[in-house]
Amino acid sequence: MPYKLPLALASGLIQKTKGFSQIKEKKSIIRLALAKAVRNCFNFHYLAKAFFNSQSCPLAKASGNLWKKATALLLVRYPNFFSKLIFLWVLCASVVNFSCQSAPTDLRTFAPAETLVYLETNDLGKTLQVLTDSQSFQELAKKKPDFSALENMQIAVAVTGFETSEKQITDEQSILNFKPHFVAVADTHGWEWQTRRLVEEKFGAFVSENYGEAVSQVVSDKHGGKWFVWTAANGRKMFAFVQSSQIFFGNDESAIEKCLAVKRGEADSLLKNENLARARKNAADALAFGYISTDGVAQIANLAGVSTAIRATEDDDGRSFIARVLPQILQKTTREIFWTASKTEQGIEDKIFVSLNTETASVFKETLVVSSPSSTSASEYLPADVFSTTRYNLQNPQIAWRSLLLILAKNTDALSGKILVNFSNSLLQPYGISDAETFLSAIDSQMLTAKFDAEGENSVVIVGVKDAENIKKSITEIDFKAQPENAGIWKSKDGDIAAAFVENKLILGDTESVSRCLQSKQSGNNFTKIANFQKFADSRAVAVTYANDTDSAEKVVGILANLKDENKKRTTNYLIETRFTDKGIERKTVSAFGLLGTILEQLDN
Repeated sequence: MPYKLPLALASGLIQKTKGFSQIKEKKSIIRLALAKAVRNCFNFHYLAKAFFNSQSCPLAKASGNLWKKATALLLVRYPNFFSKLIFLWVLCASVVNFSCQSAPTDLRTFAPAETLVYLETNDLGKTLQVLTDSQSFQELAKKKPDFSALENMQIAVAVTGFETSEKQITDEQSILNFKPHFVAVADTHGWEWQTRRLVEEKFGAFVSENYGEAVSQVVSDKHGGKWFVWTAANGRKMFAFVQSSQIFFGNDESAIEKCLAVKRGEADSLLKNENLARARKNAADALAFGYISTDGVAQIANLAGVSTAIRATEDDDGRSFIARVLPQILQKTTREIFWTASKTEQGIEDKIFVSLNTETASVFKETLVVSSPSSTSASEYLPADVFSTTRYNLQNPQIAWRSLLLILAKNTDALSGKILVNFSNSLLQPYGISDAETFLSAIDSQMLTAKFDAEGENSVVIVGVKDAENIKKSITEIDFKAQPENAGIWKSKDGDIAAAFVENKLILGDTESVSRCLQSKQSGNNFTKIANFQKFADSRAVAVTYANDTDSAEKVVGILANLKDENKKRTTNYLIETRFTDKGIERKTVSAFGLLGTILEQLDN
């Protein structure tokens, strides 16, 4: 029958376009030709010229002479049929445009109300493209990737729980593993067959890459959609559900089932969370948004207590104390945490707001108060290649210190509170300070700390001097009654720690670093000469940090593109500002790739 030919041709066109992304690239050409044809009252000669001129329509080349001959035959023998076919194509072009640019979905409607951690981006293509705009990315990547195929794709991740496991290495050593139970929800705003193919090909490859090659895939019909189960040789599983343009993907079958129940209206969603709604509304133009609930803070605090204890000490009693007390303090003081990521001229700006309970926020706002505009003279002692430095600018450092101890002690049990206060001096021991209270009472409002290496093995603190005698009393490892060495430097008996009083300032730290600071001031080649110093100096935050990042650039570029040179390294830098408000703590970071880059690194790991 005559209609079989155009149907076959249409089928061939779909096959030749190789999926949605190419259809999307060609649709503007098709739409333009159709518009011209309609405007010329289906002038078939003009239509043929517009459609089949090999220069004006690349599809002509792709479809070959058969397409031209068949269409010419239809133009001559079936003009009425062809005019109707053109009308249908115009209608299909409109459908293509509508389906690919449908209204955004509020992904909160799929996340259970009890979600612990929620992350979302309303345009994955735009978000990833922004990461490639940085100078660092373009210097390291062979070619800038094109994420236009992911344009308007929405993705949210809901963490519903955490699982802790211990792997025994030896009789005395073990490794703790923390596994989040998560569901990733995506709306591709495409057709279901495209979405299903994406899951079959890309998600399947992702599971195989992470779980090993011996991964089986089972697909079944469920809940009016397609249910995917991938099983690794060791029994680990991943799950996915596809319905229409939406994907639910995760490592916990019950969590996906809960999200589907929320979608069907059988359970409450995050839409009822008013604090989340307000914060999300304020972040409407952000690249990405994140939220940690009160219950999420509580569970993450437990994980933070264990991991901090392991890093802090090898003493079993010390680890036990930290793992028990730190979660108590975080759970009693912290309500919720909000995060937004935005693009700026300087890079990616991450804003994290930690909502505190009323009493804690009030104490911090009254005591952690920024001083008048600070002097930059202390920065002249830092080498230009300093790894990181933080400036604390407080009206009264001693009162600020006391308020911190007060909050710590008040939010744990009485015995633990006393232990914290008694051992608080140990926090400044890396700088040789044995009495923090006395030391902080004898310095002025500005304190500058600096690390000269990533591990912090070499570090100094630079402060303005109000009471030199009390400062000397607080540093018991150095005998200040002895004669100083050259350049007015006193050293500890073992020579590891040094102190230098110069220009009404104290430089205190390991001997090598103190010596470098004095040389930097004398030579003039110091931190004040670097390109980004003015941003650091102009900050009016209570605490501002400038630091280098030596490996993130290569990792992020390696995930999103191919590296020009596997051995080439590029150091990026970032600036962190911390402020205290009547509601909590505001922390703003500007960097090359932001927290988005860190998330990509973790996914790759």
